[in-house]
Amino acid sequence: MSKKNLPWEIKRGYPLPLGVTTLSEGVNFALFSRNASTVTLVLESACQEGSETRYELQLTPSEHKTGDVWHILLETHECDFTYGYRIDSDKPASGSCFNHADILIDPYCHALSPRAWGTRAQYGKAPCCKIISHDFDWQDDRPLKTPLSETIIYELHIRGFTKQLAENQAAAGSYEGLMKQIPYLKQLGVTAVELMPITEFDENDNDFVNPETGERLKNFWGYNPVSFFALKSGYAIDPENHINEFKTLVRELHHANIEVILDIVYNHSGEGGYDGTTSSFRGIDNSVYYLLDPEDQSYLNFSGCGNTLNCNHPVVRSLIINSLRYWVIEMHVDGFRFDLASILGRDQDGNVLANPPMIEQIAEDPVLRDTKIIAEAWDAAGLYQVGSFSNDTRWGEWNGRFRDDVRAFMAGHGGMVSRLASRFAGSSDLYQASRRGPLSSINFLTSHDGFSLYDLVSYNRKHNLMNGENNRDGDNHNLSWNSGREGTPVSPKVEELRLRRIRSMLTILMFSQGVPMICAGDEFAKTQSGNNNAWCQDNPISWLDWQLMEHNRDLLRFFQLCIALRRNHPVFRRENFFATTDSSTPNVPEEIEWQYLTPGEQNWSADCHGLGVLIHGKRQHLSRDDDFFIMMNGNIEKKLHFIPPDVPPNNNNRSWSKIIDTAAVPPKDIIPRGTPLDSGIRSIRVANLAVVVLQSLPEVL
Repeated sequence: MSKKNLPWEIKRGYPLPLGVTTLSEGVNFALFSRNASTVTLVLESACQEGSETRYELQLTPSEHKTGDVWHILLETHECDFTYGYRIDSDKPASGSCFNHADILIDPYCHALSPRAWGTRAQYGKAPCCKIISHDFDWQDDRPLKTPLSETIIYELHIRGFTKQLAENQAAAGSYEGLMKQIPYLKQLGVTAVELMPITEFDENDNDFVNPETGERLKNFWGYNPVSFFALKSGYAIDPENHINEFKTLVRELHHANIEVILDIVYNHSGEGGYDGTTSSFRGIDNSVYYLLDPEDQSYLNFSGCGNTLNCNHPVVRSLIINSLRYWVIEMHVDGFRFDLASILGRDQDGNVLANPPMIEQIAEDPVLRDTKIIAEAWDAAGLYQVGSFSNDTRWGEWNGRFRDDVRAFMAGHGGMVSRLASRFAGSSDLYQASRRGPLSSINFLTSHDGFSLYDLVSYNRKHNLMNGENNRDGDNHNLSWNSGREGTPVSPKVEELRLRRIRSMLTILMFSQGVPMICAGDEFAKTQSGNNNAWCQDNPISWLDWQLMEHNRDLLRFFQLCIALRRNHPVFRRENFFATTDSSTPNVPEEIEWQYLTPGEQNWSADCHGLGVLIHGKRQHLSRDDDFFIMMNGNIEKKLHFIPPDVPPNNNNRSWSKIIDTAAVPPKDIIPRGTPLDSGIRSIRVANLAVVVLQSLPEVL
């Protein structure tokens, strides 16, 4: 296009920073593309009549390129237009996918054209990048910096959590809907929300259909990003104001002392394989952004989603770091959970690196030093790095072994007592050798991926037919047991056992060393009807049924009080592993003692299903607390009788009180101040698949 036909004057511009920058002299555009020979900036501006006027500015390499960066500056302060890029090459390198017809998203763009949930995206078809200014009153908001030892994480999906809010239907499915539930989160007692993906994705990119209705399913979870910067506008009441709506949510969560952790996806993009939609990276520089097979240039697929990001290429590393900084600086988030994080440790051929620069750079970045960083320490190709993801104490890990071992113990599996003890004490077998501590372990029973906690005790097998894949999708290794009957409805006896097992597993989770995470709705027994892979269910299968909060109010009360016990007692929130007495450290006092049914008697055999643990309260490092004796019974049918040890002598004038019995009828399942044990009682009955907790409390004179 001739310069005389443009409403702006054009200058050469600057190569850095990448993306769009508003300067005193105008608006600067900068884009990396190493293998392109032509780059065209496509702009659309609204006319007075409401129609769009398009301008296409082809950049001249001799004037608008520095190294691998293409750049141009428009002498204007008007930013009310959308933009994108056409990119082509007259001599494409191996693995290139240039197509002049595609209008591509700027990887550094902060916002895409707003659209309501379910409406069609125009990725690759029209310019959709927006220029925004971050004008927002943060009201002196500051990072909370909640210590990991005091952190309790609550994982949720913005739309699923808020879609069925009876009292706030106008805010259903939105950031504002979550803001209206802050009082509930405070009452529950969690300290952080972990938000499933909120960067832009196309929920309509799913080709599967409901086998009963023929209706096309959605990509509900959103683990298919088209941008690492742009916020999902479809989760806003007003998509045009989505950024300020999200910032308001963060600010108000911070006012309530609740941190915000983002579930972020840097292992792949929503472009999929070569048959997917080319929206950005593939059309900009395919061989730089993705891992390609050197023989046939096919995608190396370690993500299970058609492509794998080339995370340890310097250009991609820079993109990821700048994205993380953006979410911290501009959006005030407090941390990140990295989806399939093991991919961050692969080189350009897919090999696992000994010291991955990407993982180190995230941990050492000065802007990110106060944030929480949590790895899902595995990928879809079978690489499993729980306990070995990184030696850096900055990294926490989703502890899949905690999940599996607690599930197996509370489903009656044999050989689990020693494993349960390791998980309960903070998984020193996984983290101590690398000089990390129990806070490296993010302990969880369930997450978005898999059965809900109620379904875990209600189904022996997955029921995923509604996903349209003939029940082939989803994990088959769930370590679940239906408590005697598959699904619902069931007899009161079976239902009582299910709720007992939920309370038992929650007690183990909250009293174990490490950082606990619970999944939204588990506190009032949400169900997905046995679907353990509800990624495509934008319907009541995935939406929280808030009527259950009243129906299962006793279970909710148990969660609240159990969380409060953890928060009130530092013995459950250690930064270091327990010290134990052995021949090499004879003068180190015991901080934890194990037993079976009788004090001093241990049983680590494969056919043992019971474990007792005494936690010394007054010998904790730098803290003084009550003592606790916890009795766990993993027998499916057999009750056990534990003889509790004496109250440790360092806590004088105290005696045992029973505070939790997960087999008791509510409200006696948890009694905050406890019920003193009768002096004539020698042993404590622990029902099958139950947990009983004693606390040393001052004797009442």
